Amino acid sequence: MLLLLAWGYFLSRDNGEILLFRSKWIDSNRRPAFNLAMAKPTGTIRAPATRQIRPPPLSKHLREFASRPDAWVVLARNMIPVIGIYAFGWSAAVSVFNYWFDGLTALAAIVAALVPRALRETQTRADHATLAGNIARGVFVWLLLVGIVGLPYWIVLIPLHDLLLGNELWRQLKESQMLWFTFGSLAASHFWKAFRIGYDTMPDKELKQRARWDIYLLLLRAVAMFIMAAHGLYFILVPLMALLLTYLEIWPDRAIGAVFGDPSRLWEYDPPGSATSNRRLP
Repeated sequence: MLLLLAWGYFLSRDNGEILLFRSKWIDSNRRPAFNLAMAKPTGTIRAPATRQIRPPPLSKHLREFASRPDAWVVLARNMIPVIGIYAFGWSAAVSVFNYWFDGLTALAAIVAALVPRALRETQTRADHATLAGNIARGVFVWLLLVGIVGLPYWIVLIPLHDLLLGNELWRQLKESQMLWFTFGSLAASHFWKAFRIGYDTMPDKELKQRARWDIYLLLLRAVAMFIMAAHGLYFILVPLMALLLTYLEIWPDRAIGAVFGDPSRLWEYDPPGSATSNRRLP
């Protein structure tokens, strides 16, 4: 009888401890129920930097354009090739080639200004690179990046093959030394401007913002040329390019925001797994 009472005592004690442990475990793992009266976080959630920003309506663009004297100057400068073609018989092939060559050389100049810094930051003491070796590597990397980053400009040659690679353009280039001087001066001015900006000495954040801003605008020009040529708009390609360049010069932030996202936060975007995604900015 005493054995039965003792067994019953220990059994009830163990069950009580088990029930108490089970109750505490449930309380510790139970999620609080959502209540509308609960306090909400005071901070606002920022939109992703890559979210596209819709441009304002056309009426607002027209009002801003009419109120800005410098906008009229930009439009008049970009309309010079249009007036030359339709009023004075200028070559449409040379004008289109000028748009293509101007964008490609500007892009190549920016890449050339970025290559020295890229080689310096990726080079280690164990490499023992000489001056000649650095120059050779720099030229190779520059050509490779121009081929990759400038891919939209190379693709434009497909629909504009007859216009940009035709006999008329090359005949005028062979006969006119002034055209060679003009295009050479244009390329030299782009390289001088790119190295003068100071990409090599900018902080990482400022470098990303400025380089992406300049490169994105040049890529938009190439993509627009391809779309126009692919839809057979050869006869009005020069007027459309004049209007496009005017828009990119007056409202570059709106053009970038409509395609790439917030133009003031271009430096924030880093593809996952990239070399700069895990690097801490100064």
